Amino acid sequence: MVALIKRVREGQEYYVFPGGGIENEESPEQAAIRETFEELGVHISIKDSLGIVNYTGVQYFFIAEVIGGTFGTGQGKEFGGKVRDRGTYESTWIELDNLLSLDVHPIEIAEKVYSLYRTLNC
Repeated sequence: MVALIKRVREGQEYYVFPGGGIENEESPEQAAIRETFEELGVHISIKDSLGIVNYTGVQYFFIAEVIGGTFGTGQGKEFGGKVRDRGTYESTWIELDNLLSLDVHPIEIAEKVYSLYRTLNC
């Protein structure tokens, strides 16, 4: 399974990977750990780099393992309902077999996750 954030905005439903900005003196890995806790409510251990994508700015993606916390309890400002007309945010687990049937952004990372899953399960 893969953790995604279901977004509904202006009548459009789509999914994004958890993440956000990198703060001063923070590595991309540290930002991923912090953002995942803020958005999903879980602590993670980074296992490997998944890639870097230029999608609304430079974004870093990682393979990680949940090591603590409670999924769905993120307290990021996005999860308080509608924020600045940005729509809604909902933490969700997606079965990897269903990943590519959804509108996931960025698609190249969803495809890479699916490809890795297929390679490991063949």
